[in-house]
Amino acid sequence: MISRRLLLGAGLAAPFIARAETAAFPNRAIRYICPYPPGATNDNVARVMARALGQRLGVTVVVENRAGAGGAVGARLVAEAKPDGYTVLNASAGNLTTTPHLTAVGYDPLRDLAPVAYAGEAYSVFAVNPALPVRTLAELVEFARARPAFLNYASAGIGSSGHLRGALLAAEGDFEAVHVPFPGSAPAASSVVAGDCHLMIDPITAPHVQGGRLRALATLGPDRWDALPDVPTAAEQGIGRAWPGRGWFGLFAPGATPAPIVTRLNQAFNDSLADPAVSGALRRFGLKPEQISPEELGRRVAEDYAAIGPALRRLNIA
Repeated sequence: MISRRLLLGAGLAAPFIARAETAAFPNRAIRYICPYPPGATNDNVARVMARALGQRLGVTVVVENRAGAGGAVGARLVAEAKPDGYTVLNASAGNLTTTPHLTAVGYDPLRDLAPVAYAGEAYSVFAVNPALPVRTLAELVEFARARPAFLNYASAGIGSSGHLRGALLAAEGDFEAVHVPFPGSAPAASSVVAGDCHLMIDPITAPHVQGGRLRALATLGPDRWDALPDVPTAAEQGIGRAWPGRGWFGLFAPGATPAPIVTRLNQAFNDSLADPAVSGALRRFGLKPEQISPEELGRRVAEDYAAIGPALRRLNIA
């Protein structure tokens, strides 16, 4: 039989052990969960930041792709992980601010995941197959109105930012369009290049635009994207000014992760963003890097989550 004294001693020792583990963080490999397939923008960002964090934290940071359910599979894995900082999530706006409104994801994005650091707001490109006879958003809207339910748009899955933005574009342009979800942004972009789909709104389309495989009609973001400086923003063309939510990528940990560990990860992440090589790589993937606190990230997520719910219901998506 285990004595009462032994149990009491173990209970008293537990807080000291937990504090010692926190103080020693990190002292082993960190799992960096990407909730989308390889080749997606989320995956590209995760791999850049995993290398940078590994250099600054002095441990191996391993990217694991756990795709499925619009990013919810990977997010739930992290939400249910031990809150010790050794399992973290490379989240994007879709799996924290949109997908939870659409299906039972098994986690509360505002309670079960702790905001850690912000990689940056993501630019997107309205890109079409060059065979489509349009060169501006106005021409796209006119084309779609003349052909009800003909135009389709690809996305990284139900609940992704591309899904929401395609629906918002159709609503604002007053036309019907068919959503075609894919298991990730890379195969979705390939479908537009192949001509199987007409349109995609995503940062991953930029290399295809630069390579002449797709045509850019507009960009979506805080300003013009440096990678495509001659492409006007959607706002310049009178589209998307009041759309809810932002595209972004950020680092999250399980909800009960101790504050000192969150602070350590935030510092290493923000120090990485200050490295021109790291920030330059993120910019090429369509991000505008920004160093912010966990508290500010949490506020932005809560604002986007609250704004997107009513929009989904208005669009008859939720």
